[in-house]
Amino acid sequence: MPKRKREDYERGLPGYHDPMAGVAGAPYARSALTLRLWLAGFGLVFCAVAAVLIFLNLPELSWLAWVLVVLAVIAAVDFGWVLYRKLRGEPG
Repeated sequence: MPKRKREDYERGLPGYHDPMAGVAGAPYARSALTLRLWLAGFGLVFCAVAAVLIFLNLPELSWLAWVLVVLAVIAAVDFGWVLYRKLRGEPG
């Protein structure tokens, strides 16, 4: 096994976090950070807007609005973490 250089780690190692990498000729998995970033952004916007609309128009369903607020906070944390990983230089 060849010695890895810093550039190899910055570019991303093939099959990292992929237990089935190369098994029976399977291709190495690719990172889906950009997709995860878009999905977290969509979840954040959707949950926040839906929560505000429910609070304003359907106060009897305020429990649902609070659930959406919690989901929006989770999406915001995920969005921030993925953005941090992308800015650090991880591929995907």
